[in-house]
Amino acid sequence: MNKLISITLCLSFTPYLFASYLKKNISEENFIKIQHKHGKKAGMRVILWDKMLEKAKGRKTVRKLKLVNDFFNKIKYMSDKKVWKKEDYWASPFEFLGVGAGDSEDYAIAKYFALRILDIPDHKLKIAFVKLTQRGKTVEHMVLNYYHKPTSVPIILDYVNKKLALATKRKDLEPIYSFNIFGMSKMKNQLRKKMNNNYQNKFLMMKNYHFKI
Repeated sequence: MNKLISITLCLSFTPYLFASYLKKNISEENFIKIQHKHGKKAGMRVILWDKMLEKAKGRKTVRKLKLVNDFFNKIKYMSDKKVWKKEDYWASPFEFLGVGAGDSEDYAIAKYFALRILDIPDHKLKIAFVKLTQRGKTVEHMVLNYYHKPTSVPIILDYVNKKLALATKRKDLEPIYSFNIFGMSKMKNQLRKKMNNNYQNKFLMMKNYHFKI
């Protein structure tokens, strides 16, 4: 009986404990905006995000990759049509945390910006557009790649296969191209022209507005 009372009291006071938490990676003004727009559960997700970042600071790179990957992989997958009522929408990390759902590019973008907060350099991170094959079905997909060196086999951060893995171990993925703020990977000229006016421009815009709520 006493145990039940303790649990009940803990659950009752949880929102107040979260509210009093001193956030390090988001302003109080933006935090209030997120709660106002998306609700108290969104605020709790942001606080958990903040706590994860604080835990990761000062850790070794692989540990940072794992903490960030594991955190965002707990958010549920949902198509842009269901979440945003659009065919294609690139959510900012705070929008992703706010609604608590998203599709492949939302995971990749949110992981990218979290790792940038943790001082992982831009040139070591690339958003990768790939083809994912599962049970005989192939779909378009996005992941985040981490390169220890420019010539290294990248480590893939993905929500489908939730564990960190070298690209050579992901036989279910076929790389098409990758990009970051410095440009795009080599590809056929026709495809490069199309993508330069699409995905990279979207990502550069997202870089400028990644705190959009």
